[in-house]
Amino acid sequence: MSDPELPNLVLPGDYLGAAEEYLPGHGTYENRGRIYASVLGKPKVDPRDRTVRVDARNGIPEVAEGDLVYARVEEVKTAMLICALLGRAGTRRRLPGEPEGTVHISKAREGYTESFQGEFAVGDVLLARVLQSEPSVKLTTAPPPLGVVAARCQSCRALLTMGTQENEMVCPRCGNVERRKVAKGPRPDAPGDGAPAL
Repeated sequence: MSDPELPNLVLPGDYLGAAEEYLPGHGTYENRGRIYASVLGKPKVDPRDRTVRVDARNGIPEVAEGDLVYARVEEVKTAMLICALLGRAGTRRRLPGEPEGTVHISKAREGYTESFQGEFAVGDVLLARVLQSEPSVKLTTAPPPLGVVAARCQSCRALLTMGTQENEMVCPRCGNVERRKVAKGPRPDAPGDGAPAL
């Protein structure tokens, strides 16, 4: 929520208020009892505790609990997928360094899942929700709108297309049929050039 006495846009070094009036938050710093912006962006005040923060206009993208993200499966273990986070859904900015996130087998789909086989494969691009962002990123693909949004054939590496059966994907090059936990329904724009990176 914006505070009516704060401007819509501040520059680094702009005065935001006294330390008696606000608590310094993300994107700010305190110096001699005065709070200043440390980044270019929009100042906001949390009315619950009067913390002032500045949401950076061109800040480094980060993920937070509840965010929808695109992630590429890097490794499939017995009870866990290890993924590289590509970016937040609905934006075109990639996450720097492709941080790591994990999907525990209990969070892969609704109901009991015995194995990742027939659900996910290395290289798949997933639409997932962030369950936890600190100290490590934990993801879920359980709800039906979440799951695989792009995958490559495990035989010839061509991009798979949707098959006629539920959770079936077909290779247009070699005809290989594979099963995945496919995301269902509309999805936000993917990061980068508008398509998931494979």
